[in-house]
Amino acid sequence: MSVEAGMWVEKYRPTKLSEVVNQTDIVGSLEALIKDPTEMPHLMFSGSAGVGKTTVALCITRQILGEYANDYTLELNASDERGIGMVREKVKKFSRFAGMADVPFKIIILDEADEMTSDAQTALRRIIEDTAKICRFILIANNISKIIDPIQSRCAIFKFTSISEEDVIGRLEEIAKKEKVKVDKKGLKAIYDYSEGDLRHAINILQATASLGAINETNVKATSGLSKTSDVGDVLKLALSGKVAESREKMIELIKVYGMSESDFLKYINSVVFKSKHSNLAEILEIIAKYDYRILVGANPEIQLSAMLAEIANVEK
Repeated sequence: MSVEAGMWVEKYRPTKLSEVVNQTDIVGSLEALIKDPTEMPHLMFSGSAGVGKTTVALCITRQILGEYANDYTLELNASDERGIGMVREKVKKFSRFAGMADVPFKIIILDEADEMTSDAQTALRRIIEDTAKICRFILIANNISKIIDPIQSRCAIFKFTSISEEDVIGRLEEIAKKEKVKVDKKGLKAIYDYSEGDLRHAINILQATASLGAINETNVKATSGLSKTSDVGDVLKLALSGKVAESREKMIELIKVYGMSESDFLKYINSVVFKSKHSNLAEILEIIAKYDYRILVGANPEIQLSAMLAEIANVEK
């Protein structure tokens, strides 16, 4: 078995729209839009992590700009530099420079654009207006509601969906075959369960697991710190039966020993509650949502999750 150097996520990143996994409707619409590049509007891609937004943006630049793609594309991660300075210095400078080769326009890709401050977005709006003849923007956002309306209204918006289990597993099988790595179905299913439609995360887990040997459930669990939803299910059962201390102990073990993140724990417990079809389903889901929000705004996760289990224990009383 050979695990070649380099990140598989980059090595197997599609270079043409036709190679992109799953987003059939979006790919079809975009291919029609770029048939005559001069007609292409500014684009905005939204959707969760690892579903192909950046990959699709890069495919479009290659298909439109061809050999000039490197010289006429500016790719920025707006979450690293989210202020007005980045817009003025980098975006404005690039959008203005003279001398165009045989290309219809320059392309500026702004990843995580929803992390930009509102001042920076207002400045960006002016640049989008002023450079319409020689620039096209592709804005990428996980949360489109954080983008100001004047920018949204200037873009054709595409909402990317999560990638299905079948498509994620199919892609992982292709990569494993090319890398000559042994896989079994349970191992691939475990990777999918952990990645939940985030193909980038799934490929990273595949590569990390391959360094241990075959892609089986045991190796996947060892690599990703994944304790299956059944373990989170035990935490829920203990809490519902009033054993708060034992429930908390098991939860701490999952987070500290197995390396499950607090957000993953909440995601898993939410999913387990749905599957349990508990008679007080709505009440339990509201409790989880409340503590998810508290952690999101900066409260101590361990204290909050312990309080959540205590509150869930009261549901049965």
